[in-house]
Amino acid sequence: MSLIAKIIWQVEMQLQRPTSLDDLADRCAVSPFHMARVFRMATGHAPMTYLRARRLSHAAGLLAQGDRDVLQIALDLQYGSHAAFTRAFVSYFGVNPRDVRKVRSTENLQLMEPLKMDNTAFVDVSPPKLANMDAMRVIGVSAQCTFEDTSAIPGLWQQFNAREDEVAAAPGPAFGVCCDADGAGRFRYVAGMQADRDQSVPKGMDEVQIPAGQYAVFQHVGHVADMPKTVHAIWNKALPESGLSLRPAPDFERYDQRFDVETGRGTVEIWIPVMGTARPS
Repeated sequence: MSLIAKIIWQVEMQLQRPTSLDDLADRCAVSPFHMARVFRMATGHAPMTYLRARRLSHAAGLLAQGDRDVLQIALDLQYGSHAAFTRAFVSYFGVNPRDVRKVRSTENLQLMEPLKMDNTAFVDVSPPKLANMDAMRVIGVSAQCTFEDTSAIPGLWQQFNAREDEVAAAPGPAFGVCCDADGAGRFRYVAGMQADRDQSVPKGMDEVQIPAGQYAVFQHVGHVADMPKTVHAIWNKALPESGLSLRPAPDFERYDQRFDVETGRGTVEIWIPVMGTARPS
């Protein structure tokens, strides 16, 4: 089962139970950040936004049956009061829940039905190679991003490419690091290069420490604009099928001589911190 399918199934199981982003992530065996990242990429929704939409849509169906009062439905679907439920319902559907109960119909409501993912839509991704990496310090330019808005990232690379000689005296791979993530989908992206331990951080730049450990190394081959498709397939298919478990650390993209900055084409390595032993491919 893909990670997205697990999240969708868990949401359906928690419609009438108290839950949080952390709870959903624990049940899916991923961090809140990675769960939110993958779900947003695949569906366009934040996990908790989808959960709320599913609860309200389920509530609309119950109201249309007309057998239960509004307060009981509100409490069953984890709203603390009649007023809180009514506010949420009106905000989402534009009508009062009493009106839906009165007409006994959801015909004019835009319900959020359970999502169904097409598991045949994944691009092909080769099984990962496992690599142990020493601790690394990356210095570059950074920006706060969200899953909804990563528009700053191309500009970061333009800024860094113009200043890379301030970090490394000799050519080497560049790194795009996702770090300082939270469950709301915010993270810091650093476009930079590996730096010596004692190098000072140039003005206007930032740094991130990447701890030593084991990584699953995947490859994206093609244009960088298509990399989200590869990342989607990694998180939803290739990584779950590998049998590896995530560990808390930044993940990053590695751009070496196989990637052409001018054309945006080539091979990019995607390093994801893991632990365990991969299943035979």
